[in-house]
Order: sequence, then C-alpha cells, then structure tokens
Amino acid sequence: QVQLVESGGGLVQAGGSLRLSCVASGRTFDINAIGWYRQAPGKERELVAEISSGDSTKYGDSAKGRFTISRDNAKNTVFLQMNSLKPEDTAVYYCNAWDEFCSGYGCSRDDYWGQGTQVTVSS
Repeated sequence: QVQLVESGGGLVQAGGSLRLSCVASGRTFDINAIGWYRQAPGKERELVAEISSGDSTKYGDSAKGRFTISRDNAKNTVFLQMNSLKPEDTAVYYCNAWDEFCSGYGCSRDDYWGQGTQVTVSS
C-alpha cells in the first residue's frame, strides 16, 4: 500500500502560479511512477503530469509548457509547479502513484490516490 497526501492548492488569479506537493509513504520503493491528475466538474479525470522511477516525465496537453513536475526522493515528495494559470485549470488535483507486477500470467497494475486538493483560478 501507498499513502499519498497533497497540499498547496488554493485560489489564484489568472496568470499566477501555484506549487502542489504530494508526500508518499508506505511501499514507495515499488512505485513505477507518481504524478498528478485533475478533475473539473462534469469532466473526466485527466493526466496532468507524471514522473517515473527513472525520472522520465510525461505531460498532458493542457500542462505542456506551463507546468513542471519534479521530485525529491529523499523526502518522498513530488511537486507540480504550475505557472501561467488559466481559469480552465480550475479543478481538483489528485496525486496518483502506481505500481505494476508482472508474471507469466500477465501484468497487474495498482493505482493509489490522494484525497485531492482544490485549485481555483479566477479570471
């Protein structure tokens, strides 16, 4: 099991910045990747950014060029620096981690989620 605790959300004006943090605990050594998803009212949850155990990164289209994901391995913490925020970035942001175990029968992935943190961008 992996436990995730987010912080750093809040209210910001358009064009402003926020930095989200997510602290992981538990079986963190098995994590394949950790990152952020977001969900706006009436919309599906979408990938914002993800960083793998090998430090490769992946960004959703909405985040490219504006958001940066990074990690502090010593503190089991991942950060999401969000710049040039827009009202359409308003959503609940969830920290996500996943691990995967493979055998001769195939692979099984487990996802872990934080409780979410609200980000609201005013116009």
